Amino acid sequence: MKQGFLHEIKKNHPLFIMLLPAVILVFVMSYIPMSGLVLAFKNYRFDKGVFGSDWNGLENFRYLFSSGTGWLITKNTILYNLLNLITSQALSIILAVIISEMRARLYKRVVQSVIFFPYFVSWVIVGTFVYNIFNYETGVMNNLLTALGKEKINVYALPAVWPWIICAFNAWKWSGYNSIIYIASITGIDEQCLEAAEIDGANIFQKIWYITFPSIKPTIITMLLLQVGRILRGDFEMFYQIVGNNGQLYNATDVIDTYVFRSLQQNSNMGMTAAATFYQSVLCFVIIIIVNALVKRADPDYALF
Repeated sequence: MKQGFLHEIKKNHPLFIMLLPAVILVFVMSYIPMSGLVLAFKNYRFDKGVFGSDWNGLENFRYLFSSGTGWLITKNTILYNLLNLITSQALSIILAVIISEMRARLYKRVVQSVIFFPYFVSWVIVGTFVYNIFNYETGVMNNLLTALGKEKINVYALPAVWPWIICAFNAWKWSGYNSIIYIASITGIDEQCLEAAEIDGANIFQKIWYITFPSIKPTIITMLLLQVGRILRGDFEMFYQIVGNNGQLYNATDVIDTYVFRSLQQNSNMGMTAAATFYQSVLCFVIIIIVNALVKRADPDYALF
């Protein structure tokens, strides 16, 4: 085994040299910081440092969940990610199918470019859009309601509507980008299958249902598995830029990432925030293992590993 590895390095040393900067970067940025996970089990003090602080066992985890915050942010993170996963992926597939069925090449390229554009818009700009639409005093929505003789609506005082607002803007931003993957998968479908179905009298919807969807099924499952692995990692920038520091919306919009950030800002409790992050990472790992095992049991060809 050792000789084989050394022989591989000697044989392909230019490739290993090209790979070395990426390996060093991942090691420095991802593996070395893992030592900081000990903070989750310590009563951190700035004067003693990370490794000099006293151990406190699972006290940080107990405090996180006894206050009810742990369960709330876990529930919000999972529900938001499930909702975003379903809507953005479903819309991406629909967009990919529609674009693939277009026959005018110029129009097809224009549409594809237009739906891809939101991916390049930062969440800071999106947050500005949201504020200008729903602001109580000068927002577009309330100005329109006033012009129609209706009462203004303070959307920022209605927590129940924000999951749908966040989900809508997430789908708007990511659907065009994700559709590129499905378009590439649809492009790889054998044209002879589609032609044979057309000769047999299949209409466009039947071709999509019986040929297109089954053909891109492996791609759909792979994308879902990759997204499920991040189901406990909320898009911090999206939530923070859209919601901001509005205390009225915390119960409805707070996820693990925003909670950790705000905790560090308010009380600098490094131990509890490290415990929340550690809990998040472990659950992400467990979820991807379980989901992959279920997929592997149903059909081993579609599993990631």
